[in-house]
Amino acid sequence: MASIPVSAEQNVGRPPDGGNDTKFLRVILADTQAIFRAGLRKIFALEDDIRVVGQAETLAQTMSAAKKFSADVLMFEAALAPNPAEAVADLLKLGLSCKLVVLIQEPNEELTLELFRRGAHGIISREVEPEILVECLRTVARGEPWLERQAVNWVLEAYRTQGGRPTAAKTKVQLTPKESLIVSCVTQGMKNKEIALRVGTTEQVVKNYLRKVYDKLGVADRLELALYCLHHRVVNNEAQAAANGEQAAVAGKAEMTPGVKAEAAAAAGSGSSDPGNPS
Repeated sequence: MASIPVSAEQNVGRPPDGGNDTKFLRVILADTQAIFRAGLRKIFALEDDIRVVGQAETLAQTMSAAKKFSADVLMFEAALAPNPAEAVADLLKLGLSCKLVVLIQEPNEELTLELFRRGAHGIISREVEPEILVECLRTVARGEPWLERQAVNWVLEAYRTQGGRPTAAKTKVQLTPKESLIVSCVTQGMKNKEIALRVGTTEQVVKNYLRKVYDKLGVADRLELALYCLHHRVVNNEAQAAANGEQAAVAGKAEMTPGVKAEAAAAAGSGSSDPGNPS
């Protein structure tokens, strides 16, 4: 008999120190097997910081639960949909605030690459040890991608192959100075909060810029962005433009004496006399 999404109170242990729900890593379990979901709830009940807030056993229920419950991670079994990659894309189109971890039956190169391209934040096989699954959840909830070692090799090889293709048909992608600066920060492993402080803006603005960059470069997340930059030397090509753009922005905002203005102009170097458009 089909189950319906359930509330958090049916699946959790006691909050540590009587704290509120915001301290928890909130998870929705979407899996075809009730016994597997029950096993996961028992595993997560042993963790002080994980709370199961909903569950589903069909794709329709998963869509409903994703919209109904506020969660940090949605664990989605690939077998819930005839085309798991399409289902991932459809779930992400809902504008969910949670990250998506896909459970696959066993390691599969083709499926892994397609899920990753479609935007899955984590891909993990159902046969992993419980502690690895818990580590996966925490990693993805922090905003970092999760791939098993073999899957990482598949992704790297796919990008090496892509990078070795003829480049005649490739369109040169132009990033604005601010986009280039943000991309450079991402490739250095900086989080959105750190990037916001570096650029002098908010985390939400950084997220907006990253979405634009993802669209421009045709990537789905930070890992794909880093790999793209590695193979296409985006950061190398744009780093100086980013530095110049940041310098120009600072110079434009500051109130400078004529002497300081002259120094700033000299520091701008022998580039274009056009001060550039703000990004």
